[in-house]
Amino acid sequence: MKTISKQGIGMTSDRTRGRLVERLVDQGIDNDSVLNAIEWVPRHIFVEQSIAHLAYEDRALPIGKRQTISQPYVVALMTAAAIDVENITKILEIGTGCGYQTAVLARLVENVYSMERIESLSLGARRRMRQLKLDNVRICVGDGFEGWEEHAPYDAIVVTAAAVHVSVALQNQVRVGGRIVVPLGRSSVQDLVCMERLESGWSTTSLGSVTFVPMLPGVDA
Repeated sequence: MKTISKQGIGMTSDRTRGRLVERLVDQGIDNDSVLNAIEWVPRHIFVEQSIAHLAYEDRALPIGKRQTISQPYVVALMTAAAIDVENITKILEIGTGCGYQTAVLARLVENVYSMERIESLSLGARRRMRQLKLDNVRICVGDGFEGWEEHAPYDAIVVTAAAVHVSVALQNQVRVGGRIVVPLGRSSVQDLVCMERLESGWSTTSLGSVTFVPMLPGVDA
């Protein structure tokens, strides 16, 4: 078992968070930086109070607007794949949701840009970033298929909704040597893939099966 630093925020005990980290290690997550970030981020503040007692179980939970907060294992898996880039300083996240994945990323890279198509969710995520004093995060409301070209190129893009394909716009916003981590597929179970941009094109690696809500175009309230 790896030694994890105890950095608690909020009302949940170090012991509760430590048990979550132990489960992630048992499932094969071995990146110490990612494990520390998972343990630091108080997952209970990202869900409704009525289900906060479930926050440190390794499961997805509803956050309203027919969206979910991803299970910690999937967050850890996607994060570890995304940050495994030389000299990484800037990540784009597509699908802020409640901001949990955003906060984990913000503990690991210098700048996080995050897009959310549902305005009410983006407002809640912004409030939580302020609460956690994560001032290296910028959140906007927009269409994830279009990306956030203003701040491109990115070292990595993390997509937290299931897409049938990765848009050309997103592909063009990743630097050579960078990555896109995205669940791909039409069915209820998708293939989580890591796409690496090479000088000659794209190299794709499968990370396993996952279940995400579908990625939709446009914006909503």
